[in-house]
Amino acid sequence: MERAVGSGGLEPGQLLPPLRELATELGVNPNTVAAAYRLLRDRGVIETAGRRGSRVRPRPASSARDLIRADVPEGVRNIADGNPDARLLPPLADALAAAARANAERPGRFLYGQEPVDEELARLARAVFDEQGVPDGPVGVLSGSLDAIERVLTAHLRPGDPVAIEDPGWSALLDLVPALGLRAEPMPLDDEGPLPEGLERALEAGARAVVVTCRAQNPTGAAVSAARARALRDVLAAHPGVLLIEDDHGHGMVDLPLHPIAPATGHWAFVRSVAKAYGPDLRLALLTGDAVTLDRVRGRQRLGPGWVSRLLQRAVVELWNSHAVDPVKVARSYRERREGLLRALRERGVRAHGRSGFVVWVPVPEETGAVSRLLHAGWAVAPGARFRMASGPGVRITVSSLAPDEIGPLADAVASAVGPGPGVRFAY
Repeated sequence: MERAVGSGGLEPGQLLPPLRELATELGVNPNTVAAAYRLLRDRGVIETAGRRGSRVRPRPASSARDLIRADVPEGVRNIADGNPDARLLPPLADALAAAARANAERPGRFLYGQEPVDEELARLARAVFDEQGVPDGPVGVLSGSLDAIERVLTAHLRPGDPVAIEDPGWSALLDLVPALGLRAEPMPLDDEGPLPEGLERALEAGARAVVVTCRAQNPTGAAVSAARARALRDVLAAHPGVLLIEDDHGHGMVDLPLHPIAPATGHWAFVRSVAKAYGPDLRLALLTGDAVTLDRVRGRQRLGPGWVSRLLQRAVVELWNSHAVDPVKVARSYRERREGLLRALRERGVRAHGRSGFVVWVPVPEETGAVSRLLHAGWAVAPGARFRMASGPGVRITVSSLAPDEIGPLADAVASAVGPGPGVRFAY
């Protein structure tokens, strides 16, 4: 069945045969079919609904949401990729060379059995966490935000557990949750982050974990405000057993202050990636949280990859100590492009969102037509289907590489493709 789903032989939403019917057809015990169905459900391939039967998931884990994209023909401007501006990323040669020199000077430091986290990296990360009000906790190093989130979820949850995630939200996370055998509970948001009433609904539906993006939320650019953080803490206070995960991948490229929600519950984790500000290929994220969570994550990490390359950890230390990135300059560059496009769209009567980061979310009445019309006009944008569960349609525009003279023509094309948007709202 899993091979058939991957090849398209079984389509999303297709009803599967009842257990006993399939057992009879195959000549096996019904318990064997039941076990296979459970395994497929735990892998996120199918979903079961009791007497209503089992179906292929609408977007099975074997079909990543990143495949939902428009092909970019030659000559079309690609503003769909979600990448930072490469010109604002620091060169890595000097930092990597310094890390290699440290290896040569102290060769035993990079062998088996050493501490998995570079001492100076942990110290520098903890100092910034303290300045920004992130609660005290040990520090771990993982291979990017998604790796950290996956390890935290699996440290506490079991297949079938519901997880509250933002809607619209990060496409990779929307893929990861069913791939782990977990169930996604949509959590609507506005420009200031998840709505408290939406979080409450997800918790009432049984959510055992909540994932919140602190700043530069993908795909909407939302950022959690101080008032919203307080409201979310109030909701979570009544659910102390829920796992809280905060993702701050916008650090170093966003000029809005951080407003942590933790420690609103007994188990929490705070993830900070260096990808957006220092380069996606560094594959490094800092993790802190309560002692039990960090102990579970680091223990499981030791049984897998063991550690994140200490050469890369030392390279990040060198980048930080040398001030290779000017966060004020980077944030200003992204803000000017983002706000320039938002202003131009507003002047043309188009509602759009983008409080932080380098993406803009445009709600649309109908997605496929809007994407096609923009492509015909020479602009490739990301279809909102990659990021949505129950929220309304939209398109995501990456502004990181926009030149000033492109903003007007792009706004004209969006206005023509979408039309004025009164009544098309962001949160539902």
